[in-house]
Amino acid sequence: MLRNLSALTILALAAALAVSGCGGGDSESGGAYGSGDEGSTQPAKSESGGGSTAAGDGVVAVGKGSELGTILVDSKGLTLYDFHKDKGGKSACYGACAATWPPLTTDGAPKAMNGAQSSQLGTTKRKDGTLQVTYAGWPLYTYAADTRPGDTNGQDIDSFGAEWYALQPNGAEAKD
Repeated sequence: MLRNLSALTILALAAALAVSGCGGGDSESGGAYGSGDEGSTQPAKSESGGGSTAAGDGVVAVGKGSELGTILVDSKGLTLYDFHKDKGGKSACYGACAATWPPLTTDGAPKAMNGAQSSQLGTTKRKDGTLQVTYAGWPLYTYAADTRPGDTNGQDIDSFGAEWYALQPNGAEAKD
């Protein structure tokens, strides 16, 4: 019985590692929490009504989370979260953390759409040089377990050493 349980545990762990390797994090070392000299948060200069849905488009919009009401979402309608381990507008989520909580990145200035406030947008430089979108000073992330618009599976959970919360358009955290 114990041998079967150990085999199942190893199999489950291997499957979890395989799935987490499919995320959109950076490949630099730094452990689950990362470290390094990311840049400071900078305000965005403009708002665009256009908008691509490609990865790295940096779109922040307003959508509905099932029980959370009006929250921030990316261009695909997926919930955007803050991470309480982030300090001073710098990301603390790298490696396995970024695979589970992919950062919202941009190739240029982030774009506010559908009620998001462009004055709240900014960017911070990640260790790999990519720009991560910030809102109200918080680096933004999606959650790998959110697969459809409106999913809020990452709301109010403790993962990778701190809490995660969806954000409202005013920059405040959504509370259940």
